[in-house]
Amino acid sequence: MTIAVDFDGTIVDHRYPEIGEEKPFAVQTLRMLMAEHHQLILWSVREGKLLDDAVNWCRERGIEFYAVNRDYPEETVSNNDHFSRKVKADIFIDDRNLGGLPDWGTIYRMVSHGTQWHQLIHEAATGEKDYGTRHHHHRPWWKRFLNIK
Repeated sequence: MTIAVDFDGTIVDHRYPEIGEEKPFAVQTLRMLMAEHHQLILWSVREGKLLDDAVNWCRERGIEFYAVNRDYPEETVSNNDHFSRKVKADIFIDDRNLGGLPDWGTIYRMVSHGTQWHQLIHEAATGEKDYGTRHHHHRPWWKRFLNIK
């Protein structure tokens, strides 16, 4: 899976243009995702030296990105007729997500186990695992939770 990851506010606390403190378990989680053969793309507003600093900060901690602010390492404006700054990823991990940034343990669970937000909300609300619809004659939990028929 291709995963685009923001830097400031996501891997580290937001202190742009400085580099903030590491978010708890961010580095360990990203290394585990790399070990599971996911392709990580650093997707950041940083450019030039500030971007190099972020890449080097990650590299010093064992995180090697497949690409940085592009879809693949060799991509340039000149070799891609349809170059877009928006990367093509399966998942985006960013502190600006709707609902904010979950903790990195939750992020790992969502990526590695395919857990979705509605399942996590259901577990938090009821204490029971959600596997979609309980029985064919019952409404899905989220319809019951939102009182939708």
